[in-house]
Amino acid sequence: MNVITGYRLEELMAASPSRLVVMLYDEAIAALRVAVESCKAGDVERRCNAVTAATEIVGYLYMHLDIERGGEVARNLGAIYGHVIGRLPMVNLYNDPEVAEEAIEMLEPLRRSWDQLDLQLQAEAAEAAPPDPAVDPGSAVRDPAAIGGGD
Repeated sequence: MNVITGYRLEELMAASPSRLVVMLYDEAIAALRVAVESCKAGDVERRCNAVTAATEIVGYLYMHLDIERGGEVARNLGAIYGHVIGRLPMVNLYNDPEVAEEAIEMLEPLRRSWDQLDLQLQAEAAEAAPPDPAVDPGSAVRDPAAIGGGD
């Protein structure tokens, strides 16, 4: 049984690096919510699968931190990820949904921050991009070279 299925392959392949980070947070949080539900329902297998998925995702985020370029921010993220990874086994060991809920509370603000960053980067890229004549046919007229009068 697959715990995380929120995104289609096409979305993943087309995503920017910052959007991929947001997607990873989405999937980790979704898996943790499944773990909470499974604890309450007594579904051991589903809980274990969800905790494993969340742990792997947070571990992936942790392993791909760039401490050199990210500096203090990357180190702080590493501390948070390390804390979450260290606590998640308690969900399975004690069937404790509160640990998963705590992890969700730690990851959600990070997810929101990455989402804001991604939206900002998209807006900056859109501003920097030249107009696309296929989207805005009038943009070609504004470019003298497009109508042969660029001398």
